[in-house]
Order: sequence, then structure tokens, then C-alpha cells
Amino acid sequence: MWDVIIIGAGAAGLWAAGTAAARQRRVLVLEKNRKAGVKILMSGGTRCNITHACDSVGMIDAFGVQGRFLKPALHALTPDDVVAEFARLGVATKREPNGKIFPCSDRAIDVRDALVARLESSGAQLRTGVSVMDVAQQADGTWRVRVEDAELSTEKVILATGGLSYPGCGTTGDGYAWARAAGHAIEPTFPALAPLLSPAQWVHELQGLTMPDVAVSVSAVHGDRRRDPRLTNRNSLLWTHFGCSGPAAMNVSKGFSMMDRPHDAQLVIDLLPDLDINECTKALQSGAASGNGRKLISTCLQPWVPRRMAETVMQIASVSESTTIAELTKEGRRKMVANLKSLQVPINGTRGYSKAEVTAGGVRRDEIEPRTMRSRKADGLYLIGEILDVDGPIGGFNFQAAFSTGHVAGLDA
Repeated sequence: MWDVIIIGAGAAGLWAAGTAAARQRRVLVLEKNRKAGVKILMSGGTRCNITHACDSVGMIDAFGVQGRFLKPALHALTPDDVVAEFARLGVATKREPNGKIFPCSDRAIDVRDALVARLESSGAQLRTGVSVMDVAQQADGTWRVRVEDAELSTEKVILATGGLSYPGCGTTGDGYAWARAAGHAIEPTFPALAPLLSPAQWVHELQGLTMPDVAVSVSAVHGDRRRDPRLTNRNSLLWTHFGCSGPAAMNVSKGFSMMDRPHDAQLVIDLLPDLDINECTKALQSGAASGNGRKLISTCLQPWVPRRMAETVMQIASVSESTTIAELTKEGRRKMVANLKSLQVPINGTRGYSKAEVTAGGVRRDEIEPRTMRSRKADGLYLIGEILDVDGPIGGFNFQAAFSTGHVAGLDA
């Protein structure tokens, strides 16, 4: 008989185990993979972006409407608390210019090993290579967890099974069925933080080009959705052979995943977010008046955008590459400015769960007690991490949510 059985040894489950075992609870963690923290090991290009350099308020704001649900957990375990705990465990961290917090070693394995050491030193047991077949509450209120060769009994169960993203990590949605069996409703799930697919040949020809600072938004053909703050983002963008990637594109990808017809929407890119339309127009007009009329348009644009991007903008505006500033017509200038400030990129979907960093949707938030992550449908059941209807932007926000929800569950279970 265990006090707590945690199903899933990812970021949320590992943290919950260490916290619960430190309270002298008899804790068992079951993981179907042969090693713990598989998704941790591959995250951030194997560097693991563990959190973000902001306070709890900044973290809450980053999650939009979901932040209200996360507020108690994020106050109980703040980004500073996470950094301090890893320091105690011997993992020094560093802050990068974009606010991301990484281990100084740039080794995700150091993060995973520290979380495993934390739970083991607290007295929890970790068993890997164990597949859970069923989770059910008994008549006496205890829980039975059936594995391949045994049935285990426990007072409390914590589901930390993750979502559907990166199925190669073992995240195949097992926990949703157990949550449903316990009475929970599941919000429709979608890939989030996924690269975008575009059918446009001009997009593919920009392969490998990075735009370090652009503002993007999702604009549906049938109704403008750009007012939704979760569908806008300012960050870097990478053009690829299939479409576009990078934080800016991936942060708004959920907008396309949620659509029945993603090709009915476009990605709108502001290539010059620090300049307004009038400033762009005046800059192109003043070029001719200042004696630069013989300069090629593509040359004049290079202080703003790379040459390949400038040539693409001209191509879409039907302006010849040999056009000089003096030869640019009023209509050509208008089209050029429109493309610089609201470049429309056709999108026909995302690369799906196989390349999505997180899963949007999941167990409904209103069915979970936010201070403890207790189920409001079944006594003794807790749900943490990505199985919940919670998903944040790129930058360590989702790991922080996993740690914080795991922490408050571990304090209560």
C-alpha cells in the first residue's frame, strides 16, 4: 500500500515526487519509458529551457486566460524558486538575452538527473519500463493501479502522463482515458508550439533565412482573429523548406491547429515592427529626394531586411529587382510598404503532434482545484502538467507550469 503513486516521470511527475516524499509520504513513480524525463532530455535542443526570467505575475500573464488557474501554483513555486532549487541540487543556471533560463552546462541531462536525485534523496521510488494498464478507484476510496504483472494499491494517484506532443517520447494520451473514467471532461486537444506549413513556393525559397524580430498574427479569411492575444506574437522567425518555424510562428500555431480549415487563414507578418506605415512610406519617398534615386530598391531595403527578404517583398509587390528608388511608382511604393508591414503568408496547417512542443486542450481547468491540483470529480486523484488544458508560449513557461502544478500536488497528496 503506497501513500501516493505518480504515473509519469516527466517534469511535473518528477517534481511532485520529490515534494511529496519530502513530507515522509511513501511515493512510487511509474514510467513506461526505460528512462525518466525523456522529453526533458530532448527539450531546448537538448539544453532544456527550465523557466523564464520573470516573476509570477509575468508568468501568469504569459498564459493569458489560463493564467488565472495557474496563479496559486505559480505563487507557491515561482521561477526564482525553481532556479534556487536547481542551484541547491548542483545545477547552476544562466539567463540568456531573451529571458530564457538554461543550465550553465547546456546539458538537459543535468536537469533530469537533478530531478531524479531530488526524489530519490527524499525517499521516493522510481520504476521505469513499467506500463500502467488501468487506474481505478475502489469502493473503499483507495485506488488500484494495474501494471503488466501486478496490481498496486494507493491512497492517492497523481496523473502526470503528459499530452500528445512528441509521441516518440511516450506521450500517447494514456492519461486522458483514465481522467474520463474518473468523471473528467476533456477539452479538444490540438498541437501547439508547432512549425507551420505553407504551400507558397516563395516561402520555400527563403529556406534558412532568420528574421530576428518580427510581429506575427493569425488572420482568418472568415473573420479577423488578430485581436486574440494568444494569436499574436513578436519574436524571431525562421523560413524553412516546408513553411516557417521559430518562436514567432510556433507561438501562434495553435490558432491554425484549432481550425477545421487552416488554409482559410493566413499568417500576417510585420517585418518592421518598430516602424509604422507612414515612417516606411516617408523613408522610401525621401530616398529619391535625398540624391539616392539611382540606388536599387533592394539595396535601400537592406538596412531593414536581408537581401533575400527584400527581393521577395519586391517580387510579391510586382516590382522588378532592377527598379531604382527614382523609378518606383506610387502604387509600387504602396505595395512595398504593405508587404513590409503586413506580409501575408498562406498556411495550410502545422507539422502536427510529432513536432509540437506542447498539447493545447486537455482536462478541463474548472474541474481541478487550482491550489492543490486535486480533482473535483474523484477523491484522491490529482492531475498535473501537460494533461491539463494549459499551454504557454516558448521560453520555459511550460516547464515552469509543470514544476509548479507538480509542487502544489506534492504538498497536498
